[in-house]
Amino acid sequence: MEDRSLTRRAFLAAAGTGVAATAHVACANTARVVPGRISPNERLNIAAIGVGGMGRANIEACATENIVALCDVDDSAAAQTYRTYPDANRYRDFRIMFDKEHKNIDAVIVATPDHTHAVAAVAAMRAGKHLFCQKPLAHSVHEARYLTEVARETGVQTQMGNQGHSSEQIRRLREWVQAGAIGQVREVHAWSDRPVGGDPWSDFPIMKRPDETPAVPDTLDWDLWLGPVSYRPYHPIYCPTTWRGFYDFGTGALGDMGCHILDPAFWALDLGHPESVQATTTHYNPQVSEETFPRASIVRYQFPARGDMPPVSLTWYDGRLKPPIPRDFEPDMQLDNNGAILIGDKGTAIHGSHGAGGLRFLPLETMREYKGPPRTLRRIRQSGNAHEQDWIRACKDGEPASACFDYGGPLTEMVLLGVAAMRIKDRKLEWDADKLQFTNNDEANAFINPPYREGWSL
Repeated sequence: MEDRSLTRRAFLAAAGTGVAATAHVACANTARVVPGRISPNERLNIAAIGVGGMGRANIEACATENIVALCDVDDSAAAQTYRTYPDANRYRDFRIMFDKEHKNIDAVIVATPDHTHAVAAVAAMRAGKHLFCQKPLAHSVHEARYLTEVARETGVQTQMGNQGHSSEQIRRLREWVQAGAIGQVREVHAWSDRPVGGDPWSDFPIMKRPDETPAVPDTLDWDLWLGPVSYRPYHPIYCPTTWRGFYDFGTGALGDMGCHILDPAFWALDLGHPESVQATTTHYNPQVSEETFPRASIVRYQFPARGDMPPVSLTWYDGRLKPPIPRDFEPDMQLDNNGAILIGDKGTAIHGSHGAGGLRFLPLETMREYKGPPRTLRRIRQSGNAHEQDWIRACKDGEPASACFDYGGPLTEMVLLGVAAMRIKDRKLEWDADKLQFTNNDEANAFINPPYREGWSL
């Protein structure tokens, strides 16, 4: 087993209940030595790892810059991107790409499946490259903590791919909640229709491990696709689309959508680390429950008081489960397929997916009369590529991006704690963020820092 434990210094730097609570301040104000700083008028040389699907969209959002290298283990999935950028050098192994292109790359996009985020992201940051990494940042809680620490050590500019964090709505939500517009918030409910709604790659297989062992396509390097995960025979159910439903590769509906839907409450309420988490799922067949995520789940987090803010109970629902209708709802109002509700003692805030889209404050009569607090948070120029362009700006001027890893890391940790709880369903797990472990369940701790297979490490 690789020794991937954090040093005491790393724990002291990265852990503690105040990390996420102060994350926005850190992202906005921390002075850093920025590797590879270039002037705002120059173009970044960007490489991308995982260039099909969402990776292709991230690259397109960075088309103002030079796309110089593309890396993907699946030539078929990457074919469209390769055609769009014919002058970019192509690679299958990101380690070889960094060896050959080290002097030619300023920044890197990582948009691989979840299980290879961390190894690619750490390699990029260790090489001194600015980094945009898709959500969730990592596949395990330990990886998320480690990425946050490496980002601080290397001083690179980072951004997690939760696009809603660059929106105007999420800033207004934080400003209103922090100003007391809905009073003290003690209860949050968030939900998603995934894994049975949304895009095709979100319709997860709920199944045992396949027995068939078909031949690996010539266009795919299966060993590289597996990366740090224990070897298993190739099957087309895993890639290129439905890997997200398998424990070894994805993080399920909560990992897929939690960094979007829980983001507004996490920021507005300075939630930080939970003190406990408990999950209930629809799993009942052991062969299935040991391999893939459930059809539906409910995850309950408890957060302690933070300064003047009271403890918060946060409940996550997926698989088309939804919370009770809030008391402030008008008779004709309905819950969207994805969203969250923040319930305060003076009112309620409700929003849709991806940040705070569709933001509303209730009761309507009271909120119509509320003029709202001043705009105190830095705004990001709104466009279809605002999140990626905010990262590009950070790479050039040195002021950290909206969802840098000081913020995105702790948010990812919270989400992945819920994912771990699904593996130990129905049991309340007490969490010690400083020690990075559950204090009452050793079985659950096995999912915090699972081992890598030989030849892979952080």
